[in-house]
This record gives sequence, structure tokens and C-alpha cells, in this order.
Amino acid sequence: MKKFLAMTLALAMALSLAACGGGSAPAASSAPAPEVSAPAPEASTPAPEASSTTGGADISVYTNAYFAPFEYYDGTDIVGVDVDVMNMVGEKLGRKVVYTNVEFGTIIDTVSAGKLADVGAAGITITDSRKELVDFSDPYFTSVQYVIYPEGTMTPDGTNGDVSYILWDSLAGKKIGVQADTTGDIYVDGEITGEDFDGLLKDTGAEEVRYDSAQLAADAVGAGQVDVVVVDYLPASYIVEKNAGFECAALYYPGADGEAPSPTEEQYAICVTKGQDELLAAINGVLADLGEDGVNDLVMKHMGLE
Repeated sequence: MKKFLAMTLALAMALSLAACGGGSAPAASSAPAPEVSAPAPEASTPAPEASSTTGGADISVYTNAYFAPFEYYDGTDIVGVDVDVMNMVGEKLGRKVVYTNVEFGTIIDTVSAGKLADVGAAGITITDSRKELVDFSDPYFTSVQYVIYPEGTMTPDGTNGDVSYILWDSLAGKKIGVQADTTGDIYVDGEITGEDFDGLLKDTGAEEVRYDSAQLAADAVGAGQVDVVVVDYLPASYIVEKNAGFECAALYYPGADGEAPSPTEEQYAICVTKGQDELLAAINGVLADLGEDGVNDLVMKHMGLE
């Protein structure tokens, strides 16, 4: 099946320059977006149904609506790239789509059980352990980890084209905020403990602090409770774009044996309960119809850069 790796070089450069401190930024958009410190609705509050058609049972989608631009609150409505995609799936199947905001760490297990949720759509990274529990769609976006830090408090270790990067070693001794159960959490924990990772932060005094969302972790940086946040690229860019006093840079591994440093890399996909073959096929069909350019257009729309 065709894979859509929808972070093109042009998109990456545009968003990185706009939000993470390099070059001339495009004008800010009026696209709706919650501020990092804004109070959030209760986690169990469902967004309004996406479709009025009734061609079958409702599609229950679990998400975490604090991961803009893929999902975020516009007032009391959950919106974003993943929501747009799943709304198209609902239209394709003639079924209502109902969204519920939950803690990110509960999504995979709930979808795996197949009782409360059919779908997990939350900028979810494909991993081998998650593939044992759920079926994933074709990947639709490739991301890397980024570091958010107070303006002027860190100096990037280098550049790769127009992208500034920070090496893991530069996080030694720092308090690092992450969103619990995300890839950033997995990477930071692994590098501090050395379990299944290189252990680049082991015995350096680095400490991980988990939060329910990247937004809360960023708030903690502003409050001086942690030094930096490690989170996926677009949420990092979004937070820096919407909040003064922050910068961000890509998080890179040092090159081995004379090789150049390289970023962490991961692929997002939408997950479904195993055996939901018709639903999975519909999701893949929508992703195929969108293609790389269509997914990029949705990202740009929700980043306010279209």
C-alpha cells in the first residue's frame, strides 16, 4: 500500500522559519486555536457529531485534543487535521463520527478493546508494540522531535540546511517536560534510563517530568518548573507561534563514525480495532484521495499558514 510521508521539504522549511525563530515569518493567521494556558474542557466531553448521515453505527473516535494542528479545541468543538480526515471517512461510509477527548495514554488500549472506541486519531506514531494491539492505516505524516526552550537560553549545536538542531548531549542535567505516553516521553525516558536506547542522558542529572499535554508542559517552562519541552515538530511550532518568549529547534542524534547528525523520525497513522477491515479501507481510501499535497494543505490550514 502506498505510504504518504506528508512533511515535504517546503512545508518543513516554511513552518520551521515561521515558528522556530529563523528567517522572515509569514503573517499570523486568524485561524482558531487555543492558547497554551487556556482552560480546557473536561477530557470526557465529546465534540459535536461530524455528520448527519446514518448509513451504519456511529464511528467512535478517541483523540487527545491538545496536539495542534492535528487536533485542538475551537471553542467546544474538536477540530484539526485528523478530524478533517475522519469527517471525510464518515461521509464516505455514510456514518456519523463522534469524537471524545481522552488522555493520550488510554487511546491504544481502548481502541484495542473495541468497546468504547473504533478509532484512535491523535497524531499517533506507529510502533511495533502498538501494532500488536491495533491495526494502523497507511502513514500520512512524517515527523521529528523538537525542543522548546525559553528564548535565548540555548544555542543550537548546528544546522541542517535551514533547520537548526540541538543534540541530545545539550539536554544533560536539564528538567525535561514531555506529554505522557507520547513518542517524546518514550525517547526522553529511554535516553535517561538507557533502556532500549543509547542512554545519552544517563547519569547526567537529566530529569523527565510528565504532563497531560504539551501545552501544560510549555506552561511549566514559562513557570520555571522545567527547563525545556520535547515534543513532536508541528505541536512545537504551533506552541512557539502562539506564545511569545519561546524558541524551538530539532532534536538530533550525534553522527556515528563520521556520519552527520540525524533527527529522530516517526510516522503518524490512524489506528482502528483489529478486524475493522471496512473502516480501515475507508481511512486508507481517504488518505489516498488526499495524497501528500492534500494532507499538507490540511496542515497548513490548521497552522494558519494557508
